[in-house]
Amino acid sequence: MDTFIAYLIPGIFSGAAYAIAASGLVLTYTTTRVFNIAHGAFGMVMSFIFWDFSQKQGLPVWLSLILVLGIVAPLTGFLIQRFIARGLGEAPVSVSLVVTVGLFVGLIGAAQAIWPPEPRFVPPLLADEMGNDKSFPVGETVVTAQQLITVLASIGVAVGLYLLLTRTRIGTAMRASVDNPELLKLYGGKPETVAALSWAIGISLAALGGILLVPVVGLDYYQLTLLVINAYAAAMVGRLKNLPLTFVGAMGLGIADSFALGYIPTDSVFADIRPVIPPLFLFAALVLLPQAQLRIGQVKGIVSAPVPSVPRMVVSGGVFLVVLLAVVSPMSEARLLLVGTAATYAMVMLSLVLLTGYGGHVSLAQLTFAGVGALAYAKLDSPNLYGLLMSALIAVAVGALVALPVLRLTGLYLALSTLAFGVLMDKVVFQNERAFGFGGALEAQRLSFFGNTVETTQAYVMVMGVFFVLVAIGILMLRRGVLGRLLVAMRDSPAACGTLGLDLRWARVGLFGLSAGVAGLAGALFAGLRGTIGAADFQYFNSLPLLLLAVVFGVTSVTGATLGGIGLMLLPVLSGSNPIAGGIVFLIIGFGAVFAGRDPNGLANLLFRLGRVLQARVLDRIDLNLPQLPSTTAFSRTKTPTREVSGGELFDDGYDEEPVPVGAGAASGGVAEPAGPPLAPTDQKGVQ
Repeated sequence: MDTFIAYLIPGIFSGAAYAIAASGLVLTYTTTRVFNIAHGAFGMVMSFIFWDFSQKQGLPVWLSLILVLGIVAPLTGFLIQRFIARGLGEAPVSVSLVVTVGLFVGLIGAAQAIWPPEPRFVPPLLADEMGNDKSFPVGETVVTAQQLITVLASIGVAVGLYLLLTRTRIGTAMRASVDNPELLKLYGGKPETVAALSWAIGISLAALGGILLVPVVGLDYYQLTLLVINAYAAAMVGRLKNLPLTFVGAMGLGIADSFALGYIPTDSVFADIRPVIPPLFLFAALVLLPQAQLRIGQVKGIVSAPVPSVPRMVVSGGVFLVVLLAVVSPMSEARLLLVGTAATYAMVMLSLVLLTGYGGHVSLAQLTFAGVGALAYAKLDSPNLYGLLMSALIAVAVGALVALPVLRLTGLYLALSTLAFGVLMDKVVFQNERAFGFGGALEAQRLSFFGNTVETTQAYVMVMGVFFVLVAIGILMLRRGVLGRLLVAMRDSPAACGTLGLDLRWARVGLFGLSAGVAGLAGALFAGLRGTIGAADFQYFNSLPLLLLAVVFGVTSVTGATLGGIGLMLLPVLSGSNPIAGGIVFLIIGFGAVFAGRDPNGLANLLFRLGRVLQARVLDRIDLNLPQLPSTTAFSRTKTPTREVSGGELFDDGYDEEPVPVGAGAASGGVAEPAGPPLAPTDQKGVQ
């Protein structure tokens, strides 16, 4: 019994801290319809600010708490709502997720830039002169003051939120804002003020949860940030709207985690389950509990980049390979490895073009599928086209298996399920000695073609370039076809597709499988390039900056994937020599994604616009130099703006030759001629 209580008390303490963080997450979502992926990152930054006030600046602990929880955190939440999250609840789920993931990465970068990595100690709130926590005996066990404060704080938060939402005019306005913000305006309410207040309270609760957990987990950028996965799981138990169930889920998760640590032996078969209790809990909550009808936002089409014609694809691919050959020819071995890494990332981003750019689904574990392909390639020990194909097919199967349990899930639930899968794979498979061996590394051989091994790194990088071009052309061809139009229709209006009798669930499974196969192919090629792969190459956290760079550079185009792969390759190069510079780069990427998240074409769209401007000027000069010749049919160059027709073809930008009816010479610049006979039906069909 004493052992049971000894593990129960830490579980209640952890559950109370998770409940505080999860309640802020639920409050923010229920009032603004924005699921804040960066909730834990805000708690981490506020914990660093608390340490700065109380330890570095020497302020009293009580004053530091007041400054952080009463001023800094609420002001931060107010500013985030006003300048970043305003109107985000009406956006598609892919946009809101990308923006909050951008905040996630940007806040980690800001913390690294402001507080460089070094050992830091945060004493408990009621520590003695030696920095030790005060304790109280309870039977044969001991309860610390920090644990007692955390439990009392969670009870206070629960009571306070209940009274706020049910006994005050502000709470009534909050609940009304969720149901119908326009109706609230008619009665004199202010939905934007209500949303700002909700964000202020939510960030304050994230700060409180982080500060209470710091003495236990330490002041670490990633540990504090990723603890929010536990809050995600608790929030999903409450279906993002029920605070009592959220607290029950948080307590259950904390107690289960503590009991697993105490009762599962380290040499047991189930020892690998202990570090993955939170993601398992999250995945089970997503799959087993009924899906709430999330009000993510209106159905809005995403304008995509122009799809070139087939001859232009082939020519562009050939030019790309020629340029790549010219670039890699004089390079050293180390730089060639960097170029090959960029090609790998670019190919994984091509899988996001297919999944997110065309399909509208967000994956937070795309690099995990690349790890599956790399691991399969190394384990199969078949460094040839057969082994490469099998590695990609294994990744396809894993991607489809991930989508199968969540067939009925969409949007936010689907994205969080991929995050849970990434954590599970990282903790159970990639970090397991049975996967990458006792040394944490696994050897892989270079690819061979019909018995001829690609020996040099330069030749292997060119092979990777060829595969990149082939995959890119394949994705563009898919987009031009019937399946591509179906994907766009599913993205723009799932309800309309369902009305037409389309089975969106199995289409989603196939899309996830195909996207995972592209990522797995990239991982297999990466394994052959490096010769040695390890778990650190495919950490699930790295999938977040990969997604962000894909969005910043353009998640709807091959050009964006190419630029994004180069940018992600340069990220560790810039941060390796100077951690502060790395933090600044993370900051730029994160907040760049925040502002680019509403435009999925990203920076690539600017290149397209520049190309159209240059093309227009060149064609205008040609027009000025061409003589005007009489003709029965005059042609004029008219500008056709690029636009995405929901469920239809994507037309290229630039100048299209359009036949102008005779007799319209004054308007078109042609020569007026008598009208001829009307067009035959077949001719009319050919002229749109």
